[in-house]
Amino acid sequence: MHIILGSHNPVKLQAVKEVMKTIPGLASAEIQAVKADSGVPDQPRGFEETILGARNRAREAFCHGDWGIGLESGIIPVPLTRTGFMNLTACVIFDGTTAYTGLGPAFELPEKVVEHVTVRGLELDQAVNASGMSDHPRIGYDQGIIGIMTQGRVTRMEYTKPAVLMALAGMDI
Repeated sequence: MHIILGSHNPVKLQAVKEVMKTIPGLASAEIQAVKADSGVPDQPRGFEETILGARNRAREAFCHGDWGIGLESGIIPVPLTRTGFMNLTACVIFDGTTAYTGLGPAFELPEKVVEHVTVRGLELDQAVNASGMSDHPRIGYDQGIIGIMTQGRVTRMEYTKPAVLMALAGMDI
């Protein structure tokens, strides 16, 4: 089995590898990463853009293996929350016929970050920097904003794994 992730993000790649190791029949799968275009803005907003970005990445990655996997994080409007926005990761696994979709947990973004994304149009990494939460230029390639907010108790890699598991839940494996 040759599984291709449509992203060079090392955190996403490690999350996929760790999940696959726990699945009988997939533990020995060869997992690689390729650059794949999401076809959505760099900072997806809403369920549709987030899932579409993951789907586009999965379909493009599929051209290089047996399965293509796309992971996309987006800022989702959620009513009745303090700031009105949460961060969410979508995973799509494409086997050449069917796209299996899973969503991970969500968390509310800090008000100062939301403002930089929604008003100034910054990508989440840039918004985290502009808000003074971190000076890491690509925090999404490391612990992620969730790692900062939880003081390392939850990292982006751990936060990403449930989305992959939920996409696998719909598959007959």
